[in-house]
Amino acid sequence: MDLSIVIVNHNTKKLTEQTIDSVIQSTRTLQYEIIVVDNSNNPQERYQSVAGQPVILIPNVENKGFGHACNLGSKQAIGEAVLFLNSDTILHEGALDRSVAYLRDHKEVGALGIRTLLADGTLDHGCKRGFPTPANALYYYLGMDRRHPESKKYGAYRQTFVDEHTTSEVDAVSGSFLLIPREVLQAVGGFDEEFFMYGEDLDLCYRIKKKGYRVVYYADAQMTHLKGQSGLHTKSKEVIYHFYNAMILFYKKHYIRQYNILITCMVYCGVWLKYLLTVLKSKISG
Repeated sequence: MDLSIVIVNHNTKKLTEQTIDSVIQSTRTLQYEIIVVDNSNNPQERYQSVAGQPVILIPNVENKGFGHACNLGSKQAIGEAVLFLNSDTILHEGALDRSVAYLRDHKEVGALGIRTLLADGTLDHGCKRGFPTPANALYYYLGMDRRHPESKKYGAYRQTFVDEHTTSEVDAVSGSFLLIPREVLQAVGGFDEEFFMYGEDLDLCYRIKKKGYRVVYYADAQMTHLKGQSGLHTKSKEVIYHFYNAMILFYKKHYIRQYNILITCMVYCGVWLKYLLTVLKSKISG
């Protein structure tokens, strides 16, 4: 088996079916399996196949987050590589064929993401990112990357200096399309389930790079990401909390021993102030 595709469905049955259909319609040469981990609240979301394609369905009794669901799916995987694919994505022609071929030809690559477009055709910048060091995060929130997109210093978080049409090594790619050789995934132990949602893809890419593998933004394959179907746009206080808490978790896990207490206090205060402002804004606009 060339590829195992793991999709987490959380109350997005129609979108999930659309994503699976795009896999079927765009893939020509690969042998693959589709594994859907169902985190849905509604038992009516259950299904066994889409467009004639058998689906391995894993009903998840308790929703313990995106990373936990991905780990459940990957434990069932038998493919040479494992793809974690969001349920709100539409693959373009040949995306999987070319991506798997690239991964096979470059054994040093431990994770691969592809050029990802939003519904309006603009780039989803999450598909190529740097790690959120205190400096990278500061320059991003100050908008320095927008004023100096060519700068490797100021554009480090969104990797704005990396041309979207050029395949490049980056720090991290998005969990909306995260292709990993199965042996690499097993070597790093899968997703850290302490991240409920958000940040788990950054953490996984960080650990893959620590193992000595490259993380690659692959520009010769693309998809559309119908972003925000269950994310921050919902204005859910719980979702907003998980978004900002992921920043704290990542800092505590990977950076806290590298910085003094003053920097740590500034990071914590900055993150939670941003959280409170976001919650307040969502209440006002809601």
